[in-house]
Amino acid sequence: MGDVSVTTPERLEEGVPHPASEETGRGLVRRLRRPRRPRLWFEILLIALSYWTYSLVRNAVPERRGQALRNADWIWRVEQQLGIAVERSVNHAVDSVTWLVVGMNYYYATLHFVVTLGVLVWLFRRHPGRYAATRLVLFATTAVALLGYYLYPLAPPRLMNGGHFIDTVMVHQTWGSMASGDLKNMSNQYAAMPSMHIGWSVWCGLTIFALASVPWVRVLGLVYPLLTLVVIVATANHFWLDAVGGLLCLGFGYGVARVWYGRLPHALPRRVPGGGGRLVGAGR
Repeated sequence: MGDVSVTTPERLEEGVPHPASEETGRGLVRRLRRPRRPRLWFEILLIALSYWTYSLVRNAVPERRGQALRNADWIWRVEQQLGIAVERSVNHAVDSVTWLVVGMNYYYATLHFVVTLGVLVWLFRRHPGRYAATRLVLFATTAVALLGYYLYPLAPPRLMNGGHFIDTVMVHQTWGSMASGDLKNMSNQYAAMPSMHIGWSVWCGLTIFALASVPWVRVLGLVYPLLTLVVIVATANHFWLDAVGGLLCLGFGYGVARVWYGRLPHALPRRVPGGGGRLVGAGR
């Protein structure tokens, strides 16, 4: 007699696909990727929790002052070799005009948060179908920036040894940032790379330019990150190359959103079905 092959229930189970299970998994992913109407209470809680976590992690990164100062010296030498080391000239020129430098101090301290939150509110109200994807860009950008703070501690120009930069907040006694005066102990002084002032401001500018319907508002969207770049340099809080780091982080954020949603945020439908509403196409 020949060998008798016995197929056990376990072997039968291994050889039979589970289309229902696989379809359920794919369906779950599709549902997670599908834009849906944001909920106000959840968004407030999420943004507050995310910013608290960001601040906690950023400030928990070891300051490593010595390494941060050495990195700042290296950045400054590289910029000099590239012929773009004009930060000190800009810093001194702006410092000579009191009303201008004081205004820039307040700009640096406030608009970074005010404009970003304003754009989120605008998206929530006017572009709910694009809100989650655009918010994901912001969150992914900020998350990868934390990695930069840990891997590459960097002193801002105003803290360099022998850099001859002016700390405009200290000199003019203006409430300008968490990085000077009595507030400096509440913030990591050596987390200048990448610049999230640039990452967030360019996120705001691109979002406004892509989605606003009023021409002059779209122009303001482009002007805002350019002004922010001038401010972070003039107040000696960042090098030009910190801004490049911020742009790279933002590019990562857009890449994450593109992979997850299959399209860039501005190409998603403006609204999502809810109640008796209908799906509106990807126009402004």
